[in-house]
Amino acid sequence: MVVFVVVLLPAGVCRYPLGMSGGQIQDEDISASSQWSESTAARYGRLDFEEGDGAWCPEITVEPDHLNEFLQIDLRSLHFITLVGTQGRHAGGIGNEFAQMYKIKYSRDGSRWISWRNRQGKQVIEGNRNAYDIVLKDLEPPIVARFVRFMPVTDHSMNVCMRVELYGCEWLDGLVSYNAPIGEHMTLAGSSVYLNDSVYDGALVHSMTEGLGQLTDGVCGLDDFTVSRVYSVWPGYDYVGWNNESFPNGYVEIMFEFDRTRNFTSMKVHCNNMVSKHVKVFRQVVCYFRSDLDWEVSPLSFSPVEHLTNSNAHFVTVNLAHHMASAIKCQFYFSEAWMLFSEITFQSDTAMYNTTLAPSKPKLPSNTQPVDDSNTRILIGCLVAIIFILVAIIVIILWRQVWQKMLEKATRRMLDDELTASLSIQSETFTYSHNNNPQSSSVSEQESSSTYERIFPLGPDYQEPSRLISKLPEFTQTSEEPVVQDSVPHYAEADIVNLQGVTGGNTYAIPAVTMDLLSGKDVAVEEFPRKLLTFKEKLGEGQFGEVHLCEAEGMQEFMNKEFKFDYPEEEPVLVAVKMLRSDANKNARNDFLKEIKIMSRLKDPNIVRLLAVCIYSDPLCMITEYMENGDLNQFLSKHEPEGQLALLSNAPTVSFENLCYMATQIASGMKYLSSLNFVHRDLATRNCLVGKNYTIKIADFGMSRNLYSGDYYPVLPIRWMSWESILLGKFTTASDVWAFGVTLWEILNFCKEQPYSQLTDEQVIENTGEFFRDQKRQIYLPQPVLCPDTLYRVMLTCWRRNTKDRPSFQEIHRALLDKSCLTEEDNSV
Repeated sequence: MVVFVVVLLPAGVCRYPLGMSGGQIQDEDISASSQWSESTAARYGRLDFEEGDGAWCPEITVEPDHLNEFLQIDLRSLHFITLVGTQGRHAGGIGNEFAQMYKIKYSRDGSRWISWRNRQGKQVIEGNRNAYDIVLKDLEPPIVARFVRFMPVTDHSMNVCMRVELYGCEWLDGLVSYNAPIGEHMTLAGSSVYLNDSVYDGALVHSMTEGLGQLTDGVCGLDDFTVSRVYSVWPGYDYVGWNNESFPNGYVEIMFEFDRTRNFTSMKVHCNNMVSKHVKVFRQVVCYFRSDLDWEVSPLSFSPVEHLTNSNAHFVTVNLAHHMASAIKCQFYFSEAWMLFSEITFQSDTAMYNTTLAPSKPKLPSNTQPVDDSNTRILIGCLVAIIFILVAIIVIILWRQVWQKMLEKATRRMLDDELTASLSIQSETFTYSHNNNPQSSSVSEQESSSTYERIFPLGPDYQEPSRLISKLPEFTQTSEEPVVQDSVPHYAEADIVNLQGVTGGNTYAIPAVTMDLLSGKDVAVEEFPRKLLTFKEKLGEGQFGEVHLCEAEGMQEFMNKEFKFDYPEEEPVLVAVKMLRSDANKNARNDFLKEIKIMSRLKDPNIVRLLAVCIYSDPLCMITEYMENGDLNQFLSKHEPEGQLALLSNAPTVSFENLCYMATQIASGMKYLSSLNFVHRDLATRNCLVGKNYTIKIADFGMSRNLYSGDYYPVLPIRWMSWESILLGKFTTASDVWAFGVTLWEILNFCKEQPYSQLTDEQVIENTGEFFRDQKRQIYLPQPVLCPDTLYRVMLTCWRRNTKDRPSFQEIHRALLDKSCLTEEDNSV
């Protein structure tokens, strides 16, 4: 039996390339309506490829309002597609054809084609402005499809060529359509709340048939259903809802069709429970199952536990008791005037023997003699016995290997029985997700409302880096597992506003109240002349912009007197320039301006300063400090500890005292950020800059360097992250303290080794499960050779399981200033 389990990947995590650029999609699966020549055939329409004539080009000029030309991709199976990328025909500078606009059509079966529309109903997607840049566009809402067509659109007659890529992941739910009554509208205080399924891609007459929509789009509704997670939509958008007066039988019936017969273990329904607005979780659900052509006579009935004091929206898990079915029909009974759903997902195994697809028994030729049944039974029995013996031998060999490997025993699988987390994501993605809002010290079912079982698509409302692990069953069910007793600071539970870095990562996470206080002032930096900036090196790039290393002329005279440079006045100053793409969306531009306001207020000797801005014209730029010795990771990796070995190799050295001095400065900078309730989320040596005399300043753009792509899985620094950040998506000052412990470990190892270098990324994630269970099986980073016992104990306190037991940055800074912490009589450095 092949197990299929829906898991939460880093949200926005269902965004890895599906194979146009990587070659996994074969040439025969790429087709087109026509081709300009053999050298511009469909197979050359691969993103970032320059083969053939450099792209797919249709045979004739594309005319306005004539969508006759298309490039089609067959993914061979259903996929959840969240992002598309396009490019024109550059061909080494020879070509200059590109699609300024395009539409997308998709199909799940190859016969019924659906035109994609965004959440506001718009079909046309803005494409390229030149022939070489790659333009990525989110599909909001995402689509479930096997076949996808890119259809160029023009407002005047022109030649177009395209190279494309699809981003997403395999659709493991197996759900191909759901049929349900059309959602209704509610009147509250004289205004209408529309609870219809606005993105449903099936037929809409008296009911919804043969389509998918908001119940499968990955967006869980908020506790207050009148407020939406989605930007610029109407009240009630996230939910599909019905009133009991429209259903005389007292229930709403929804039928779910699947791709094949499956063995269903559970169904999870995300329900609103705003009792004050007469909305409540369903009282009972009765489900019928169809495995062949007929529905089972005996239905399954389930009644959820009453949530008398809980008005939060949350998932209700319905145990489907391993029923075999290719279709499920469920009747949800009202317990109040209204019933509202935002997501429905299924957990299942695919049946090994699919009776609906099994071939009929072949007929024997008339002259064939039947085989003796007794001999056949003996032969089958012998084969079965041999198979069992071979299996037993293999099991014994594997068992002995497991016992011989202590590492494998220590890092045993984190997910038991019902959950297999598949995290083999291969792409460079961008991080999005949702806030947790725990209602008690233990992680309850309410918390599952912020951790959706299916892959999350990206959205403009993201607030936290995406999680790597799906919601574990043990987190929401009463069991013998330990209860999480973390004492999370209030600001971590409040609304968090993240500053969107131009490279796609977050700079800092800031409580909304704190940000409002800081950003309410005018920007305390001046406009800098662009002509005085000289490009030196690209540090990185992402979805929203680029980070450049530049020299700035005249910066000393330009800056106010409270800031002093170590550069002579006649020399240009080394700066980092964050540049927002001119085609960035409104949300990215707003985040960029907010980041400028906040960064202008950060004034600490150990935090990188915002020096100036260029915001009077596009592209928007912010200019920050950049230290002449680069980042701490590269600086230390090129040095050696003082000693005989360094003398023999003639390598530059750094003393133990200077290592401690640098670590103390990092603690001081983090103490300052924590005093403002800022959460960095990516503290590491790669994000610390080194100046003269071992001066350290904490920065934020290290992750944009390709140099450190191996530190992110796929975009999260899991080797520096606390267990609660990976498993629960909780990012607080306490999780920054954890990362500081890892950073201190890097420093004392001279950045010669990656944290947990002996573990794979998957084993690092599994190790976080051992921290959660706290059964003394977790693996800690080993004590560095240069590290005194007292200093190693400081690291261990940073990695304590419960957040309330970890020290504050004030305590860490005080300990590092105390020289007795840094030396011991029995450990000479």
